[in-house]
Amino acid sequence: MDKIRTAIILCGGRGLRLGSISKKIPKSLVKIQGRPILWYIINHLKKNDFNHLILPLGYKGNLIRNYLKKKKFFNINIDLVNTGINSNIGKRIQQVTKKIRSENLLILNGDAIFNFNLNKVFKDHIKQKIYATFLNTESTYHFGTVCVKNNKVVNFERNIVFESVNVKNKENMIAFNYAGIVIINKKILINSSKIYQDSENFEKKLYPFLIKKYPSRLVKMNGFFYSIDNVKDIEIVKKKKLKKILNIKGITSAKAK
Repeated sequence: MDKIRTAIILCGGRGLRLGSISKKIPKSLVKIQGRPILWYIINHLKKNDFNHLILPLGYKGNLIRNYLKKKKFFNINIDLVNTGINSNIGKRIQQVTKKIRSENLLILNGDAIFNFNLNKVFKDHIKQKIYATFLNTESTYHFGTVCVKNNKVVNFERNIVFESVNVKNKENMIAFNYAGIVIINKKILINSSKIYQDSENFEKKLYPFLIKKYPSRLVKMNGFFYSIDNVKDIEIVKKKKLKKILNIKGITSAKAK
């Protein structure tokens, strides 16, 4: 089992739907109950035994860099990579593949707060020798649809939207909402970079190819998940009892200022 667990946190986008807020700071530094979204993500990854993080920086990346310099997140090793302001997601990931230190890694968006048991899912992923594990969310906030037939992942659709997490189509496939979180073997990212490196829609380019060629699975996740996409989302999640939901009690990292 990997002694080092790498996670790539995608945090280079402009967050245009946040309006005037994102003119001053990147989305991952937007504060929710006094702490940036990035604080919640890093703390949760640490609690789930991830000890190496890669952040592909883009829009206002200097602010993220300065923030992390001031904070010590439990001695987690963090690689900050300047991937350019105008780079698409595929290009950002392609630029950081050389920094990956574990055979399997987590890729997630830098704008979601959640409490999934990543530790268990990661261990199962390695044990089952799967190349990709897609995480399902019951939330209607999601980043695509994973199609399953006879308990086998058969396709990925980026733009299909379902209000339910359990929807059957005409081909008897069940469509599950994808949380924007995947555990993936690094060889896939390295060997398939030409497929996705020029695409803003990284998932739409890579995942259908991956599913057809490599063993994959979908895991239904229980727990809290909320993606911050716009100003309304900020106001909604601010009202959540995050301290209790995320079990923040006992965390010793300094509060973000």
